[in-house]
Amino acid sequence: MKKIVSICVLASLLAGCGSNSSEEANTILTGQVTDSNGSPVNGVMVRIKNSETGLSETVYSDKNGDYRLPTNLAGSLNIKTRAPYFRDVSSDITIEKGGDATRDFKLEKLTKAKDISDSLPGVFHFGEIKFDADPSSPFSKASFQRDCAGCHQFGNEFTRQPRPVEFWSPTVARMHGYIGNTDPNAIEKRANMIVEAFQGEALTIKPEFPVDAEIHNAKIYEYEWEGILFPHDADVSVDDGLVYAVDRHGYKMIVTDLSTGKSDYIDQPPSDRPSEAGGNGYTSRSGQPGPHSLALGKNGLWYTTNATDDTIGVFDAKTREWKKSYILPEPARYPHTVRIDKNNMVWFTLAVSDQLGRVDPATGKMDLINLPKAKPIGLAGGTSPYGIDVSPIDGKIWYARLYGDKIGYVNPETLEVTEYDSPVRGPRRLRFDADGTIWLTGYTEGMIARIKPDDMDIKVYKMPEYMDGYRPAPYALAVNPDTQEIWINETMTDRVYRFLPDEERFIIYPMPLRGTYTRDFAFTKDGWACTANSPIINAALEDGIAGLICIDPDGSGRS
Repeated sequence: MKKIVSICVLASLLAGCGSNSSEEANTILTGQVTDSNGSPVNGVMVRIKNSETGLSETVYSDKNGDYRLPTNLAGSLNIKTRAPYFRDVSSDITIEKGGDATRDFKLEKLTKAKDISDSLPGVFHFGEIKFDADPSSPFSKASFQRDCAGCHQFGNEFTRQPRPVEFWSPTVARMHGYIGNTDPNAIEKRANMIVEAFQGEALTIKPEFPVDAEIHNAKIYEYEWEGILFPHDADVSVDDGLVYAVDRHGYKMIVTDLSTGKSDYIDQPPSDRPSEAGGNGYTSRSGQPGPHSLALGKNGLWYTTNATDDTIGVFDAKTREWKKSYILPEPARYPHTVRIDKNNMVWFTLAVSDQLGRVDPATGKMDLINLPKAKPIGLAGGTSPYGIDVSPIDGKIWYARLYGDKIGYVNPETLEVTEYDSPVRGPRRLRFDADGTIWLTGYTEGMIARIKPDDMDIKVYKMPEYMDGYRPAPYALAVNPDTQEIWINETMTDRVYRFLPDEERFIIYPMPLRGTYTRDFAFTKDGWACTANSPIINAALEDGIAGLICIDPDGSGRS
């Protein structure tokens, strides 16, 4: 069964979906942003959007308040500015194809406490919850962030609305199901903590948001995925340059052409495994696949972890068709993150059954690898193998074990497992650089770690925070294959973090939409960093539509 739906349907709209190259741009939009006193404002986001095509482009003003936005978007557009502690300015603008345009802005400072509070990212509202001071407590901030913010940005405009405990109790119970804990007392306590914190009161804090000079050169592209329920991981194909992503709840493969802005949705057929009752927290095997992560094999086929039915999906990019999936043997539960080794072996974590898995597409042989027993952290009923990657040096398969604060590796020849204590709490996803160094996110405490596997030499880097005690939440990271810089997905600050290993320095990119929740980075041949913007639910995102974000760090525009 195959169904394809295109975002850019009408030929008349394709003018607004054209090449994003600044060298071929039909229009250059320029202007200056000042405050009410005429002083320039640094780091202001200037965003134009074609509401018909769902395409947006954003640049940042420099220290003189000047911005320059080369674009092929044309016709009737929305233009909006955003900067910390200034009121957004939004208006219509008509841009003629082939003609330059100018638009200046004079920004009004926010003065009312509620307006300032509403403008702050979710992390600051999340900090209003009265957590236990003891960091080892299951009701500490670290534990709450690890257990409950892994799918949701707590404190954004949607989640911080005042609601009764009757609303939050089933939601917390569902989140606790994911960590294998059904204790009604713990569920009720966390639900009450949320209710007491989110009463509609304005925050009284005022964090500082410095501007990194590098963002003045950057340009952000956004591609809306209309109708997609829950996009998860996205990756760039080395074969055709297209971006592939999976819809976790809509059961689709999404294929986006960055040069045209056009996205196709290919429905995933119902599960090859019969539906059955039961499950273990995450899944009841409902008869739908629930694709979560994806990786491109050496044979040109995409492999997906189908979390809902415990299978490995297979997608043919050339024919745009789903092939027969691999039905995993018992007790495999919840295939999570997937990577491919040099021999085209498909490796993946099994988040609920506490295992790693391997499929050989050449023979169909499947292996399950049990991990050593580990004590769960906090309220979790078990640990959860999460991120996974393949060493480019010796081919070992390394993994991160969430709720257990462990990392380890599997010898691909013997399937023996070696495990270590994680240098950061809440280890979530990890990646190798070209030299075989591991980079790891510590979701619980806002850290990333550099690990050299040969001698386990470790260095931990504290991610920047905008106010003491309000730590970011790094979900995943990826390594740019050309520059070896680290790009970090973060879920609580509406920002993306780029780390320069040689300088041991972070560069921070404010995102255009409040409620931004990114999953995993991938890179185009020209260095764009692309990631799905996929909060749960889409209503938690400012525009209400999930999509793809691509950051061009030097603004060259090539895609």
